[in-house]
Formats: sequence, C-alpha cells, structure tokens
Amino acid sequence: MAVSEIIGAAVGVLMLLITAYMLMGGVLYTADVVTSAQKDNTLLQETRLGTDFELTDAYWTSPELNRFTITFKINNTGTEPIHDFSQMDIIVSSTDGYQYLTSSTNCDEDNSWCITDNTKLLDPGDEMSITALSTIYNKIQVVTGNGVSRFAVPTLKT
Repeated sequence: MAVSEIIGAAVGVLMLLITAYMLMGGVLYTADVVTSAQKDNTLLQETRLGTDFELTDAYWTSPELNRFTITFKINNTGTEPIHDFSQMDIIVSSTDGYQYLTSSTNCDEDNSWCITDNTKLLDPGDEMSITALSTIYNKIQVVTGNGVSRFAVPTLKT
C-alpha cells in the first residue's frame, strides 16, 4: 500500500513539472513574439518618418472619349527610398466622387496609372513621372506602401 502512494505522488510531481515546463515555454514564446512585433513596428515607424515626397508638375489634358490624362512627377525629398510601387495607391477625386486607380504596365488602360520612366526604386533626391487615365481630374492623392500621402491639384495643359 505504501508503494502505491509513493508511485502516485511521483506521478503527480512529474505531471506538475511537465505542466510548469509547458506553461513557462508558452510564456517565453509569447514574450518572444511580442518583442519581435514591437521591433518590427518600431522599424516601420522609422521608415515612415523618413519617407517624404512632393508631387510636382501635375497637369491634365483635355478629355478624349470622356477620359482625362493626368501627368505628374514624384520627387523623393525624404531619407528613405520609395520602392514596391505595386503597394502604392493613387486616388483621383472631384466633387462628384472619387476613383481608385490601379497600377498597370500599359499606360493606355482606363482608370489606371503607370510609371512612364523605367524606375524600380526611387532613391532620395530622385524623381519619376507617372501618367494616369481617369474620368475625373480635380484632385489627385498618392499614398505610399507605408502610409505616407500627398495631394496635388492638376492644372489644365493646353
């Protein structure tokens, strides 16, 4: 009878040790994930702080087939390069509403935008040209992949 109590106590202690080991492993894993997430968030905020650009030379041409051609330049005035243009959003708005323009490699698609020069990376101090086709033209907003945005009001080019 005494042997069974000792075996039962040993099994209980062993189960208690295994439970404590698993709980501590979960706590350490969670702490590692939280630390990694905080580090990634800090790096993203630093990149966002270093991202700055200007929209220059924004103009639109008279419509053909009820679509406007909007041309503008992006000048990187920040300390971070702007890249991954597929994550960049361009929105054209007017008093009638807005249009979200999609990225395209062909500069002749309706409601789209394309880079007219062969730029893969926009380093600080560099400039690139963008052409957009839209049915409205009043104001244009460009948003980079990390959330920095700028507005421009295109003028009529005759």
